[in-house]
Amino acid sequence: MSNERPRVLDPVDRASEVVFGLLMALTFTGSISVATAGHDEVRTMMAEALGCNLAWGLTDAVMYLVGIATERSRGAKLLARLRATADDAAAHALIAETLPPRIAAVADSDELELLRRRLLASRDRRAHPLGRDDFLGALGVFLLVVLATFPVVIPFAVLDTTALALRVSNAVALVTLFAAGWTLARHAGARAWVGGVVMAALGTVLVGAIIALGG
Repeated sequence: MSNERPRVLDPVDRASEVVFGLLMALTFTGSISVATAGHDEVRTMMAEALGCNLAWGLTDAVMYLVGIATERSRGAKLLARLRATADDAAAHALIAETLPPRIAAVADSDELELLRRRLLASRDRRAHPLGRDDFLGALGVFLLVVLATFPVVIPFAVLDTTALALRVSNAVALVTLFAAGWTLARHAGARAWVGGVVMAALGTVLVGAIIALGG
């Protein structure tokens, strides 16, 4: 048996949080006017972008913990309902409701009964409290959202020309979006380069829409 610890965040979580943080930062860099922006405006933009992602990173981290606690409570309630249900068909229906639709559609009564017996044999009757790995996951969510800010704002800090900084920032953003799409596509078993191109294009459209809507 392998002693390797499972990853706290899966590839979908990591890529999604990076994309979210990146898009939030791009709504600020995309609002900079190349023709009129001075050093004060650029510094204000950078501070606002970082502040926004700090707030959203904290919000995402808290909601990550809320989601875990909710799912554990749901699992404990399911186990309690199974213990109180004598009817096999009703018990199987309860289990099927918790499975992904595609798996539930092909699971027969024997397989559902096996799951039922294993669940009933479990000694865990209560929802586990949040633990170390959960808080590490929340910290990871927070850091991913916040750190995604820096690649697109650093060019404004190191380059004197706003126009050049904006071009470099946008190029870095496209590369990052492509990498996130690549990661998601590989995880899904699809063509990685197609996922990268789609994510880069989708991210560009989303940023434009967010800015147009006043975000």
